[in-house]
Amino acid sequence: MRTDRDTLLTALYVYLDDQVVPPRRIGRPPLLSDSELLCLVIAQVLLGFPGERHWIRYARKNLRHLFPNIPNQSGYGKRLRGAGPLIAAVIRALALATPTAAPALRLIDSTPVPCGASRETAKRSDLAGDAGYGYCASHSRYFWGMRLHLLTTVEGMPVMWALANPKLDERDVMTAMLDVDHQLITAGQVILADRGYAGPGFETAAADLGVHLVRPARKNAKSDHQPGPAERKLLKMRQWIEAVFDTLKGQLSLEAHGARRRAGLFARVGQRLLAMAAAIWHNTNTGAPNPRSLIAYDH
Repeated sequence: MRTDRDTLLTALYVYLDDQVVPPRRIGRPPLLSDSELLCLVIAQVLLGFPGERHWIRYARKNLRHLFPNIPNQSGYGKRLRGAGPLIAAVIRALALATPTAAPALRLIDSTPVPCGASRETAKRSDLAGDAGYGYCASHSRYFWGMRLHLLTTVEGMPVMWALANPKLDERDVMTAMLDVDHQLITAGQVILADRGYAGPGFETAAADLGVHLVRPARKNAKSDHQPGPAERKLLKMRQWIEAVFDTLKGQLSLEAHGARRRAGLFARVGQRLLAMAAAIWHNTNTGAPNPRSLIAYDH
C-alpha cells in the first residue's frame, strides 16, 4: 500500500465507514457522510489550510475526485463544530487499533492553546470561564486560552487528551483523565513525565492503577526518588512528546485553530489530533520508517 494523501484518505474512509462511524438512522442522510466529513477535516490540516473559507475553495477545485459533495463554508463549519464527540471517538478507535513499538511506555505533558490576544477578547469571548490566563515556562510567555493535556504512545498516537483552564494543576487534570479512561491504561505500564507531575496525590493515583511513574528528580528536593540507571535511560525518551507538540503546532497549525466558541475549540483541536492519529495509523499499517511523518500527505 502506498503512503500518499489519497491512499490515506481512501483507506481511512473504508475503515471508518465499516467499523467506527455508526450509520445514521433518522431522517434523510446528508450528501456528505460522517466518514467523508472526517476525511475532509483531516485533509484540511494535512494540506495546511487553517481557515475554512480558503479550504473549501481549494477542496471544491482539487478534491472533487474524493469528495463529490462538498458543502459551502458555513455548512462545513457547522458540521465541523458539531463533530467534536465523533472526532474524539475516532481518535480513541485509531489508538486502540494501532500497535505500538513500546506498549509498556506512555508519555504525558501539556502545552498552551492560545485563544485570544487582547483583553476585550478575553472578556467577551464565549470561551470566558473555561479559558484563562496562564504562563508557558518553555517559551517564557503568558497567554490567554486553554492547555492541551495529552497522553501518547512513544510514536505520538494520542491515547487520552483534554482541554482545561491553564490555572488548573496539570496533575489534577491528568488524574481526572486517568480516572475517567482507566480502561485505556494497562497495569505495569510506565508513564514518563516531567518535574511538574511531582506530588504524592498524582503518584498515588498512578500507583492505584498499577502504573509506574518515572520523572526527573526536582532540584533541592531531598525527599524525591532519584532515578536509577534504567530510569535515567527511559527519561531520555521523555522529550519525544515535545516533538509531538512541535508537529501539532508546526505542521498541523494547532495555535491557528481560529475557534471562538467551546464546541469549535474542542472540534478544531481534535481535528489536529485526529490528523496526526490517522497518519500514524496509516504509516504503521504500511510499514513506514517514521510513523509520525506527515511529509507524504502535505501536498
